[in-house]
Amino acid sequence: MAQQYARGAVAVIRLNNPPLNALSSAVVRALEQGVKKADVDPAVKAVVICGTNETFSAGADIRGFSSIQAGDRPSLTSVVDLIERSEKPVVAAIEGMALGGALEVALGCHYRIAHAQAWVGLPEVTLGLLPGAGGTQRLPRLIGVRAALDLITTGKRVLAAEALKLGIIDEIVEENTIDAAIHLANKVSGQAKALQYVFFAQRAAQKWTTSSGTSWKTASAQPIRKVAVIGLGTMGRGIVTSLVKAKMSVVALEQDQKQLEVGARAVTSLLEHEASKMQWIGQRPDACDPALLQFTLDFSVLQDADLVIEAVFEDMALKKEIFHKLSAICKPGSFLCTNTSTLDIDEIASATSRPHQVIGTHFFSPAHVMKLVEIIRGRHTSPITIATAMGLAKTIGKIGVVVGNCFGFVGNRMMAPYAEQAVFLLEEGCKPEAVDQALEGFGFNMGPFRMSDLAGLDVGWRSRKGQGLTGPELAPGTPARLCGRRRYSPLPDLLCENGRYGQKTGMGWYQYEKPGARIANPDPWLHNFLIGYRDAHHIKAHFIDEEEILERCLYTLINEGFQILDDGIASAPEDIDVIYIHGYGWPKHRGGPMFYASTIGLPRILAKLQKYSEAHPDIPRMQPSAFLKKLVFVGSPPLKEWMSHAGHQSSKL
Repeated sequence: MAQQYARGAVAVIRLNNPPLNALSSAVVRALEQGVKKADVDPAVKAVVICGTNETFSAGADIRGFSSIQAGDRPSLTSVVDLIERSEKPVVAAIEGMALGGALEVALGCHYRIAHAQAWVGLPEVTLGLLPGAGGTQRLPRLIGVRAALDLITTGKRVLAAEALKLGIIDEIVEENTIDAAIHLANKVSGQAKALQYVFFAQRAAQKWTTSSGTSWKTASAQPIRKVAVIGLGTMGRGIVTSLVKAKMSVVALEQDQKQLEVGARAVTSLLEHEASKMQWIGQRPDACDPALLQFTLDFSVLQDADLVIEAVFEDMALKKEIFHKLSAICKPGSFLCTNTSTLDIDEIASATSRPHQVIGTHFFSPAHVMKLVEIIRGRHTSPITIATAMGLAKTIGKIGVVVGNCFGFVGNRMMAPYAEQAVFLLEEGCKPEAVDQALEGFGFNMGPFRMSDLAGLDVGWRSRKGQGLTGPELAPGTPARLCGRRRYSPLPDLLCENGRYGQKTGMGWYQYEKPGARIANPDPWLHNFLIGYRDAHHIKAHFIDEEEILERCLYTLINEGFQILDDGIASAPEDIDVIYIHGYGWPKHRGGPMFYASTIGLPRILAKLQKYSEAHPDIPRMQPSAFLKKLVFVGSPPLKEWMSHAGHQSSKL
């Protein structure tokens, strides 16, 4: 049978049916009872399922199951479903073997740890059977269809090392598997809370409200049948692909024939790739119908579009010129959207005769993959325009979050101090790989320097030149490492001046085998360049540990989040967290930057910011936000109560 005992807040359920802990009717029934008991016990925060005698389980006891009436025995499928549905994290501790139904039990768990000598597999096919407790669904979802089919149709068993490589298990241990599983279970009681928070935060972000009192309840989205996209660069191509996948009629416009042809080929290739992916997972690929798409150089074709998305590069003069044209050409009811990541929505809208129908739609690259769209309300943007943009985002499978208008909006405004700190850390003694490793260890898929190389260093360089921070517009005599009284690092500008734009040129913060290659390798040239840079500016390098790297990068980002809430650019901390999880790769199990701040403790965040700002008085973004100070002063209320302490005097929503 299955035995249950407690290790602190973790319930440990043991499968006990010597010699191999076969899943007899009695064991399955006891397992079901154990999981149900753990679910309703408020003292239990997580569950570990393991076996006895250093064996998880050899799988179902076929003889035992065949000897009783079907109505009397518990269904292994229903028990595995019960495990999967548990709101408390469940960890499988696999020793010896987990075969057949036993592996299906482990697949129903939220995490799997295995001893290095353990085996897993689905050998039912050797008996003329298929896995019957969800293995044919869960295994492909976990490791992909191809790898899953190989295991299911051959019945082969794989050792823990290969299972880890395939993605069947999450971790290998050499010694006490159960202790390791209990440790993991304790660690993920908080992860579960964060994931639940993210789920509800995402739902809350759809229920937008403006400072004037209009909201998702009172404003109705207008029907959108035909969409036009201007610009077929990287962003435009992804946006077009997303629209066509949603079976919308699309017109794609470029400024000259060559760019139109290049863009059309790229979009066609993306659609073919999306169709093949859909076919592979058993869906009908006809959603990617190229007949829905028209390519053109003629602006007049846009006159009957219900909504237009401008997706040219970040140049205010060009965007205003386009919006002036659209104002004259498009029908009166047409909505005009700009895919800008930083520029002033109100200035763009000023080029039109219909500023109430202008809105920002900041997609994230690659737009056909990334879920987030920042919906930026300008001063004159109408509630109907907001509702329509949010409706479009939902139609094409995106998550829209309404934010206010300022430079960088929410996501990029918060990213600026994060990226700034990363570069300052290089000046002070770090290497790019040390900073990236610290942040990837925290849970980001990519650290700031790998991400910068992927996006292209020239993108930020163009923006900084536009702001007059570098380049020919910089006032003569400006100190290299100052902007006014603020510290400024020219390191990214110097790399661009050396033609190091990242992956596209084969060298950036890292070196790559060739232009366009993906594998980042530490670059001796860059290491020597940093030494020379420090010598030239009389900077004494010193060792910076991982804790300081994380605190300086993450706490300054969080601090900007508090300032954004105080400025009324975001209506709630949940909105910021949804933006960072779906747009910037913030690890979901940490709940978003503002949720993370609430778990760390606002007094700790404040104390660390005060420490670092005193050490670096020339970095204003390290100075703690007045709103953060206020929240600490009133006793650090729960996250859901933060906004009751905000002034909202300058709300941009």
